[in-house]
Amino acid sequence: MTRLRLIGTIGLASAALIAGAWYFQLVVGLVPCKLCLEQRLPHYAAIGLSLAALVLARSRRLQGLVLLGLAALMAWSAGLGAYHAGVEWGWFLGPSDCGGGVASAPGVQDFMKQLQTTRVVACSEAAWRWLGLSLAGWNALASLGLLALSVLGLSRRA
Repeated sequence: MTRLRLIGTIGLASAALIAGAWYFQLVVGLVPCKLCLEQRLPHYAAIGLSLAALVLARSRRLQGLVLLGLAALMAWSAGLGAYHAGVEWGWFLGPSDCGGGVASAPGVQDFMKQLQTTRVVACSEAAWRWLGLSLAGWNALASLGLLALSVLGLSRRA
């Protein structure tokens, strides 16, 4: 597989992961927490970097730099996913601002209405698991696989 195909594959895989996250949010109804949303950022960046590289990166040196950037993004994503999964399992403390914002209302009745309509999503509770892993854990595994693909592309002499 050429470097450009690897770059395209990583971009497509990131797009598939983002599509899956949006599916769980919009169709299944799982509301993402702060850490869930942060885990999407490296994939958004990987999609953009991959698209730019497919259009502009014709030299091996530039393709290598793109693969290095994708490897860094996937390492960041895997780290975020592992951290979030660890928070869900109780291994790490989550961020202090993960679990709902502070409501502000001019009166007690308005405050009570806000409390009734606000849905608090805690980073420490996995909303969905499959084979024992939450979405954060699956993101960590997928990102590690994409990291390995990036490193493979850097090490190949195609």
